[in-house]
Amino acid sequence: MEAVSRTAQWTAAARALETERDDRLFADPHARTVADTIGFELLDRYAGAGTVPFLAIRTTYLDRAIVRAVEEHGIRQVVFLAAGMDTRFYRLPWPDGVSVYELDRPALLEAKARMLADEPAPAGRTRVTVPVDLTQDWTGPLKEAGWHSDEPVLWVVEGLLFFLPEHAVRNLISTLASHAAPGSVLLGDVISKAALDNPLSRPFLRCLEEDGNPWLFGTETPERLLTDCGWAVREVRQPGEPGADFGRWPYPVPHRGVPGVPRSFLFTCDLPPAEVRAA
Repeated sequence: MEAVSRTAQWTAAARALETERDDRLFADPHARTVADTIGFELLDRYAGAGTVPFLAIRTTYLDRAIVRAVEEHGIRQVVFLAAGMDTRFYRLPWPDGVSVYELDRPALLEAKARMLADEPAPAGRTRVTVPVDLTQDWTGPLKEAGWHSDEPVLWVVEGLLFFLPEHAVRNLISTLASHAAPGSVLLGDVISKAALDNPLSRPFLRCLEEDGNPWLFGTETPERLLTDCGWAVREVRQPGEPGADFGRWPYPVPHRGVPGVPRSFLFTCDLPPAEVRAA
């Protein structure tokens, strides 16, 4: 796999550690398999900065938001952009008829297929892998894979946006809005710009850059970013706040008005009515 794909195994290793806790927030029986040795090596390399509790919180927040969105909105198309080593297709309680599309680089999807080759697909759901480069056109290959732009879709952009330059972030989020039908939902995460500039983050960020995975984008105003790109923000949560704590976040959460604080944001968005978007 390319270097940029290795972080998917890092996050899988963190899921494995959470799964093996007696008080685990979720169970991912495939996490240790897809993490492989490199995932745990990277977990040690990127230690600190609250990465392990954050990844447990992010997984839990998105797990619950995904299940809720599918149940409440009746969505039957779920698209994971930069799916990495995500195994939610196997472990979440999907309703019958759901199609899960996983978009990522060809080499990563091939490696993942080898690792999970002996894992039987659960009944009542379909998994479709779509090998793409998300910096190029990906909507065409997704449509060819069976996705319908005229039906509601749940987009999931987990652990992706901070690897992209700002223009690519805005283009991606806007594309998701323009290729979504009424009733669609967007879930994901983003960091603050201060997280890129804070001196305490430098060792962690230097390791990422040395490994070919530099973080490039952050924003202090995720609500504005998402709204500008065509989405109606339902909620934005920081780890440690109600709805995004789960007993895992070990640090105080400074008020959003305090400047210069490294932050992570978890968000849930809905597609506004067409007349609102046109305005």
